[in-house]
Amino acid sequence: MSIQAINVRNQFRGKVKEIIRGDVVSEVDVETPWGIVTSVITTRSVDELGLAPGSDVVALVKSTEVSLAKL
Repeated sequence: MSIQAINVRNQFRGKVKEIIRGDVVSEVDVETPWGIVTSVITTRSVDELGLAPGSDVVALVKSTEVSLAKL
């Protein structure tokens, strides 16, 4: 999967540092050159994206929401 274009301007490339899994939602910490960005996403999304510590991702920040795109 590659992202061709996206309208979210605040993008932080990094690596997944830690995942704290829950039954429904999980906390994903992403290490970026500017510090840690944390996203709370569904555990199903963690599994479908194949996220694990060391995964390359882009944290997409819009308003109060942080989304992740796996690279």
